[in-house]
Amino acid sequence: MKALYIIPARGGSKGIPRKNIKLLAGIPLIAYSINLAKQLADTDDICISTDDVEIAKVAEDWGTPTKFLRPDSLATDEAASYDVFLHAIDYYEKLGRHYDVLVVLQPTSPLRTVEQVKGAINLFDVTLDMVVSVKETTSNPYYVLFEENMEGFLSKSKPGNFIRRQDCPPVYEYNGAVYVINIASIKQKHISHFTKVKKYLMSDLNSIDIDTPLDWMFAEFLLMNKIVEL
Repeated sequence: MKALYIIPARGGSKGIPRKNIKLLAGIPLIAYSINLAKQLADTDDICISTDDVEIAKVAEDWGTPTKFLRPDSLATDEAASYDVFLHAIDYYEKLGRHYDVLVVLQPTSPLRTVEQVKGAINLFDVTLDMVVSVKETTSNPYYVLFEENMEGFLSKSKPGNFIRRQDCPPVYEYNGAVYVINIASIKQKHISHFTKVKKYLMSDLNSIDIDTPLDWMFAEFLLMNKIVEL
């Protein structure tokens, strides 16, 4: 099974400007994903998908040259990850390089480990559309999530007669850390239409997804105090 590792990193982050190359505990954020990918694959099989020359330069400084710059149309706030993935797959296929799976490592998940990525990959087989990393959600729809009905009253998002939170079935949320995608599947349908998806469960700390300055400060605290070891 041949895998293409893709690290998608556009330049226009707004919540934390220049996030992907900002230093987190002394290391550019994108370098955490680069260092991890290099433990799993040759640099020829690692794709930095970016529209930004400065990000490309940082990636090269950390040992992973960027093969192409992503077109501006795939670097807007509205651009879908699905199209970014297809663009990368198409680029390599035009070079005669064909892959079975796409392993997506988003820079915003710097606390995932090599062992966790290997664990997700080991769950994959060709009968699946995708293996995706998750964490158990604390906002259980059987217990604490409500929607407003047509009469303007709150009703549970998922009906159930559970008195205690711990009696509710576990519910999982994608944490954004690892996606192992069947390339044959993604060529046929959008990821949102995948039906054969298996989970790889991760801890809350390893699942941290950096989206806000508070996320950044928490992740840096965990790294600087060696609470999370990579």
